[in-house]
Amino acid sequence: MLFLKSGLRALVVACLLAGLFACQPVTATSTGYLADVTHVHDGDSLWVQPLDGGRRQRLRLDGIDAPEICQADGREARDRLAGMVLRRQVRVEVTGQDRYRRTLARVWLGSDDVQAVMVAEGWAWSYRVRGQAGPYDREEALARRQGRGLFADPQPEPPGEFRRRHGPCTND
Repeated sequence: MLFLKSGLRALVVACLLAGLFACQPVTATSTGYLADVTHVHDGDSLWVQPLDGGRRQRLRLDGIDAPEICQADGREARDRLAGMVLRRQVRVEVTGQDRYRRTLARVWLGSDDVQAVMVAEGWAWSYRVRGQAGPYDREEALARRQGRGLFADPQPEPPGEFRRRHGPCTND
């Protein structure tokens, strides 16, 4: 290994330290799992059935916040997500859990990042934590400038503010 150039040597060392899995090519199975979407609850949550036969799971889309189902544009956001993924095969990358212990995941339809599409079309906000920029801020800024989806309203009410004022939706 002493004869390798320093950049290549660093890569080899990093791979050895990280273990074999870090050096394998990225595939659908090494970065998540494939699943069929069985139900869309609202604009940022859905149910999937893993193709490997595992248990059905409810997922909260990571990085976005869509209107509540009882809020203005909530049903439209749900319908857009359903139109895109319902009864289709997606790739799921679980990213963790939120403070309510819901499974957070990024979802891909082919090469399309489902979360990016929802924000770019104006059906969700890029999720911000403590005022920090969200992962889809560019898509949101463009949707706002172009007045897409819920951003046709110059001051749409974010879901967190809606919940603080009205509480959770019932009978959704």
